[in-house]
Amino acid sequence: MFDPPILSRHDARICVAGGGGSGAALAYDLALRGFSVLLVEKGEFTSGTTGRHHGQLHSGARYAVGDRAIARECMEETLVLRRIAPQALEYNGGIFAAIRDDEADYAPAFISACLEAGIPAREIPVSEARVSEPALNPRTKRTVWVPDGTIDAFRLAASFLAAAAALGAELRAFTELVGIETGGGRIRGGTLRGPDGREERVSFDGLVSATGAWAGRVGSLAGLDIPVTPAPGTMVAVRGRLSDLVLSRLAPPGDGDILVPQRGLSVIGSTQRRADSPEGILPTKEEIEFLLSRGDELVPGFSSAPFHAAWAAARPLAGRADSDAEGRAISRDFAVLDHGDEGAAGMFTLIGGKATVLRAMARKAADEVCAFLGDPEPCRTAEYPLPSWRSLDGYLEGSGATGRGAGSRRPEGGAA
Repeated sequence: MFDPPILSRHDARICVAGGGGSGAALAYDLALRGFSVLLVEKGEFTSGTTGRHHGQLHSGARYAVGDRAIARECMEETLVLRRIAPQALEYNGGIFAAIRDDEADYAPAFISACLEAGIPAREIPVSEARVSEPALNPRTKRTVWVPDGTIDAFRLAASFLAAAAALGAELRAFTELVGIETGGGRIRGGTLRGPDGREERVSFDGLVSATGAWAGRVGSLAGLDIPVTPAPGTMVAVRGRLSDLVLSRLAPPGDGDILVPQRGLSVIGSTQRRADSPEGILPTKEEIEFLLSRGDELVPGFSSAPFHAAWAAARPLAGRADSDAEGRAISRDFAVLDHGDEGAAGMFTLIGGKATVLRAMARKAADEVCAFLGDPEPCRTAEYPLPSWRSLDGYLEGSGATGRGAGSRRPEGGAA
């Protein structure tokens, strides 16, 4: 029975817009701090970027050389998620493989940066790596082990949603925030459009937009200009578990350099380009062909495995980019924007970040809400194991929440 103690109750009602991973974690965090929580999602829960990301549990190693802060936070959050949500993870480890000479030369700087970020990376003999992963390219020159893993994106978000619902949060799928009301320089409420197309006005004391790449659209409802860049990335899945560990290229972050095992599939990704809108993003033929060839470089024969699917997701990069190169240079760290100086006190926007740090993103956003309301409740989401993702449907049915939940989607061997 999931029943953590709520230390104090508050009269304030907080609306969370966005039912992906970060929104789910935020709804739980705020509910655990004793607030009344309304979470709305315009589609099905996890139907945005959360349901389309690569599915890697990042140790932070990929970012250690160029972005030490997010690398360290990834490592810390990996340990927390292992403790509170083991049902949604495979903590299987990862290997960074050097295929070319320049990648082999990169190994010392890579290992040093990982250790400085608190990531226990260590070089292992290639022969040892190929015993663990015999499909690894036999031309591999050096290998480094890191504590990477795999996230089931649906199950992790569903566990957070189930926890929020168990604590009384109201969860509404297929419900879009279509209007934001301000008065006296602060948030007063908003207008929701439900699954039947009807609109209703709701009052709330605080609003957090956890809508990711759609943050600009939500911000515009309050006359705000949100600095977010939708950056689509394409992924390709083939059938068969070609590796048990996450395999990555031992090189600075680039395209097509991570192979993630997802139950009965192997997923290679990703690419990156910028877009003006996160809607209607599809993988291109060129991206698919590129990723298949990159998969072959890590695991020869990857492209010969039965093709399963290709899809694209829009990263919500925290900043503005006018080119693909500028987008690649933006940090993968996250930010919480306080719109108090823009005539919308009580409204916050959560942008950037990685799926691995969704709980930390929620913690920071909830801290901002508490500071605004003058309720210094601490974050306690690292203290309690989350309920099973399987329990979400029961909570939704019991609460009369609208729409299907992520718990209704149980892919058999599919990839996130």
